[in-house]
Amino acid sequence: MSRRVVITGMGAITPTGLNVKDFFDAVKEGRHGFGPITKFDSTDYKCHVAAEVKGFDPKNYMDAKAARRMELFCQYAVAAAKEALEDSGLLMEEEDPYRMGCSVGSGIGSLQAVEREYDKLVNKGPSRVNPLLVPLMISNMAAGNVSIYFGLKGKSLNVVTACATGTHSIGEAFRSIQYGEADVMVAGGTESSVTPIGVAGFCALTALSGVDDPDRCSLPFDRNRSGFVMGEGAGILVLEELSHALSRGAHIYAEIAGYGATSDAYHITSPAEDGMGAAKAMLAALSDGGVRPEDITYINAHGTGTHHNDLFETRAIRQAFGAHADKIRVNSTKSMVGHLLGAAGAVELITCVKEMEAGLIHKTAGYKTPDPELDLDYCAEAYEEEIPYALSNSLGFGGHNASLLIKKY
Repeated sequence: MSRRVVITGMGAITPTGLNVKDFFDAVKEGRHGFGPITKFDSTDYKCHVAAEVKGFDPKNYMDAKAARRMELFCQYAVAAAKEALEDSGLLMEEEDPYRMGCSVGSGIGSLQAVEREYDKLVNKGPSRVNPLLVPLMISNMAAGNVSIYFGLKGKSLNVVTACATGTHSIGEAFRSIQYGEADVMVAGGTESSVTPIGVAGFCALTALSGVDDPDRCSLPFDRNRSGFVMGEGAGILVLEELSHALSRGAHIYAEIAGYGATSDAYHITSPAEDGMGAAKAMLAALSDGGVRPEDITYINAHGTGTHHNDLFETRAIRQAFGAHADKIRVNSTKSMVGHLLGAAGAVELITCVKEMEAGLIHKTAGYKTPDPELDLDYCAEAYEEEIPYALSNSLGFGGHNASLLIKKY
């Protein structure tokens, strides 16, 4: 029999707050973190706005020597993991470290390291390339650094499924505990790709919004949506087997009830136009949790603000829920923090947990003008209501679909 899994700790580094409390305060207020790109000169780019993390100093979370051996995406992950583990109340000296694992993904790793060292290669020759380039750059180093820093000696994973990375990472951690491979998993996603090549690449793909007004650049589900805004940060959750959490008197935020994952097998960037892949992932999560479609009243959507995503995700919700879709609140946290790529699903699941705790469904900030093709309730305003279940969706380039179902504990 599979074991029950609960959430006992959370940590976040986001464009609107460097901890879960500050982040969720901004969510409740509908306050966004968009502004002009400051990390490089974006004058010649089609996009000039991003959701950058502000005021982050790694020395507030780790010693200087450790920080120097981590790129920014790893620093964000360690910082968020530190908050999550402290929040959980777990004491490492009282735990078996081989029963504590890590599943922290990054969609891209460090573009900063690649840019910096390629510049040295071209201008100064191969002998000048940093000997640590590879371990600084590769995406698994977020999981590696979190494991090293906190002494987690169990299963250590790095799921890379583009924008579905955070959700898959948590889902695979959930499975690892369900089937007895670990008692505790530190799980989530991290990303820091507001770099010249990162922004140029997404611009060339015509995926990013070219709107310079921070209040109107990220408009999921709105008729005037123009693409997504690049965000950055990390979201980490402590997942724990239920009896393990109860035995130490842990505070339980919510229970993870189900996880579904599918592939569109359709196109490298566009979701399947009928939404069937994402629909099947949602239905798989519900089936996994033993929950009927009509029990769902809230979905935190992938909701990027691109034409294709918002249309096809709407179709997916219709495919999965039929007429009941009219009774479901659908919102997008990306309306405030942009698209955190590999970290998005983890930060959005934290949002769901906090909303469940507060009895609040946040508004999709900036949503004003309905699109005739999009016919769901996209939360133009916030709702104060009980949330017995929340479904969080992520869709990634390559056709990766992932859904997590949480329920009130």
